[in-house]
Amino acid sequence: MNPAELLTALVATPSVSGDEARIADLVAGHAESWGARVHRQGHNVWFSVGSGPKRLLVNSHLDTVKPCAGWTTEPHEAVWKDDTLYGLGANDAKGCVTAMLLTAKALLEEGAPKGVECVFALTAEEETGGKGLGPLLSTLGPLDAAIVGEPTSLKPCTAQRGMLLLRCVAHGKSGHVAHAHTGGLDNAILKAARDIQAVSALRFPAHPLLGEARAQVTQVSGGLARNQVPDRCEFFVDLRTTPGMDHAKVAEDVGRALESEVVVHSARYLPKGTDASHPLVRAAVVASGQDTVGSSTTSDWAFLGDIPAVKVGPGDTLRSHQANEYLTRAELEAGLAFYRRLLHGYAGEVSRG
Repeated sequence: MNPAELLTALVATPSVSGDEARIADLVAGHAESWGARVHRQGHNVWFSVGSGPKRLLVNSHLDTVKPCAGWTTEPHEAVWKDDTLYGLGANDAKGCVTAMLLTAKALLEEGAPKGVECVFALTAEEETGGKGLGPLLSTLGPLDAAIVGEPTSLKPCTAQRGMLLLRCVAHGKSGHVAHAHTGGLDNAILKAARDIQAVSALRFPAHPLLGEARAQVTQVSGGLARNQVPDRCEFFVDLRTTPGMDHAKVAEDVGRALESEVVVHSARYLPKGTDASHPLVRAAVVASGQDTVGSSTTSDWAFLGDIPAVKVGPGDTLRSHQANEYLTRAELEAGLAFYRRLLHGYAGEVSRG
């Protein structure tokens, strides 16, 4: 099976997040037919190739988002136009999955890099942050480094933003609007408005690859009736953090800057960064011929703890989650060649010391 045929089969298998059983069966069947000893946990599929003191995770996700409006082809069909494949997940991230699977097939046939056990894990629910890679890690065992397959135009991403969501509540004192001029009432929406202005003025240190982190107010809700001074107004702040920003400390700092009550709504997507001197980074730079970059989007890298990682794969991040998502044949084949160079390059780096 050539790369285009495998990508076609994967894209033609619907796998909206939470409904990956069919594609997991397909991936497992291919790997087993190539001689891999395949394991399953839910809709997660993993197997190892090679052995050695170093264990390298090679991971991408099987699931997709739901199709949005605006598609001119059927999103769950794989449609080739010249040398471009259109279909939901073609870019994010079934191109990565295809290239990783065929890299595993080549290693099974030709032999894995010496001194490295390559742990291939194709996992579920990345798009919804559910029961995918995170819960699987304890089963996979200790890992020395990880490759996270996402569309980066094969540029090695060594820094990834995290996501801190804060729920802010402004409290006031309610009463009839007709009596507001007499004093004693406190409009919570006005208090929230002051805080929203304060949020827009917050500044955080810039990251060399990711730039500034800017807090954004994304939802506001307040008031019960048009003739009542509101005593409560709630708003949410979304802050895409950078490596070096501690979520708990940032939340405390924001709380001190606002009149409103501030509580952490979600802090599980932590920012990530890998030092440029790490063997995996050095190997990725050589394999790609491109400098390292930062990524504003989150991925399963967020759940890898302190494991050094590089996020990299074929495709363009700007196509993800859009109508008429696509991947070209040339991008797919370049991704396959890249992953093979990267795995052998990493083995060479760790063998040298």
